[in-house]
Amino acid sequence: MNTSLHTRSNYDKFPATETEGRIWRGWEEIGVELVRCTDIERPLVVFDTYHGVCDEELTGALARIWPEAELIRTEELFRDERQIRSMTDPYVTDDELFGYLTPLGLADFFDPERLNEARERIRHRERRTIVYGSGAGYVAPNADLTLYADMARWEIQRRFRARAIHGLGVDNSAESPARQYKRGYFNDWPVLDNHKKSLYNRVDYWIDTHRPGRPLMIAAETFMQGIGRTVRRPFRVVPFFDPAPWGGQWMKEVCDLDRRQANFGWCFDCVPEENSLLLRVDGELFEMPAQNLIYLRAQELLGAADRRRFGESFPIRFDFLDTIGGGNLSLQVHPTDEYIRRTFGMRYTQDESYYLLDAEPGACVYLGVKRGVDPEEMLAALRTARRGGAAFDAERFVNRFPARRHDHYLIPGGTVHCSGAGAMVLEISATPNIFTFKMWDWGRMGLDGKPRPINIGHAARVIDWTRDTDEILRRHCNRFEPIAEGEGWREERTGLHEAEFIETRRHWFTGITPHTMQGGVEVLNLIEGDAAVIESPAGAFEPFTVHYAETFIIPASIGSYTIRPLVPGTFCGTVKAYVRH
Repeated sequence: MNTSLHTRSNYDKFPATETEGRIWRGWEEIGVELVRCTDIERPLVVFDTYHGVCDEELTGALARIWPEAELIRTEELFRDERQIRSMTDPYVTDDELFGYLTPLGLADFFDPERLNEARERIRHRERRTIVYGSGAGYVAPNADLTLYADMARWEIQRRFRARAIHGLGVDNSAESPARQYKRGYFNDWPVLDNHKKSLYNRVDYWIDTHRPGRPLMIAAETFMQGIGRTVRRPFRVVPFFDPAPWGGQWMKEVCDLDRRQANFGWCFDCVPEENSLLLRVDGELFEMPAQNLIYLRAQELLGAADRRRFGESFPIRFDFLDTIGGGNLSLQVHPTDEYIRRTFGMRYTQDESYYLLDAEPGACVYLGVKRGVDPEEMLAALRTARRGGAAFDAERFVNRFPARRHDHYLIPGGTVHCSGAGAMVLEISATPNIFTFKMWDWGRMGLDGKPRPINIGHAARVIDWTRDTDEILRRHCNRFEPIAEGEGWREERTGLHEAEFIETRRHWFTGITPHTMQGGVEVLNLIEGDAAVIESPAGAFEPFTVHYAETFIIPASIGSYTIRPLVPGTFCGTVKAYVRH
């Protein structure tokens, strides 16, 4: 493991935006403030929630704050579960992993008769009334006080695994975490995100309940100030780390993770749909989904061209795949653009690349089919292995290339691939993050002790058989090209493939390195050196320090910036990605 220069971890696992304002800690403080600001006759309070909050904790707190209040729960106004399942089945589907992006809205989940009865009770209320739950703001759009409890998707996934929550209008808590995630991804989260967008200008207080029993609350002004400050400077989202059947040991040391865990295979270091954003308010870390930043400030964050092209979807993903001391990833392929649009209703596919942050001797990457492979023969061998027959001989059909530190392999949709054991991969890709068609998992079990789903049927429809040995060597491996240089720095093009919309550049530097943006958002990782400083030539933001292996985002509104080593003269490197225009 090439970590001799990084003997002491300085990786920041909790990056935050400093934000001025008041923060209320715990239900007692929160209750005092809520009582103070509803000191009127028969107030109407809306407490809207995202998927995954702990209803028992929140409704219990409301009962203590306002014991005399009438509580109307939105779930009691939904259609019957049988009706909701029937309505959502075409989008959730019966596939283990994949569905189709829903066109449904939150209004579709409410029973019209129950909704009208509730609105009549609210209209003629004789005491304090609280409307609680997902869609509360839809039920009662003219509240005297509106609260919102948000939740990041990484925490929702933890609660799936604990069987602690259920879906929107359905009790699916006994289903596998994969099936719960699928319902969230294709149905519940799009529905609730669209509803949340309608509330941004109505919410008075935002509540963070990511840590059970330790709620925090900030006013809308503080929330918006934090969003505004974040989008006007470089920033990082909160990384989260997960074990994997193939997981390794590198991140434990470099990112200072729990050594008692068996492994860490994943780190989502820049996937705003999944990650959190932290605001530091009066010494406390207030947590929210990073997606709020995109919904509220897409133009400033993404730039005009990327905003038109991707809407409110962040187009670039950086994550880590750690197999140092671990095993091979599953042999896999991602869909083409046409296939993902037609089959799953998504706007673009998961084109990607592997940048090698580190590698052990003998590490490898599997990439593309071998010259002269018969597609039917390979697919037949995969199906035989899936049925429990002879193990799939990957090296008979798939190219195996050595993986060395700072190599870069390009993997557009349709390319057979996987990282082998002994590699620390920085995966640079387009954002859609569940569309991996596994073909062979080396005969092992998942972390739950069960075989992981294999998708040879999907894979067979998208594999590009022309990406054979010759094509891979010509267009997919280490396509480094000098671009520019100056005093103490040089720039190289490292990809990506012509079929992908992301461009990547690598900078090596010992001095101040200029970066002129191309009109869109940029994502970078410090791939060499202990620490570097990002600065604005015009003084538009305070100097921003990043550490080895940290991923950081440069909003499009910044325009230009420089990067220099924190310690003058230190040799550093970054790799950055942006959308080609």
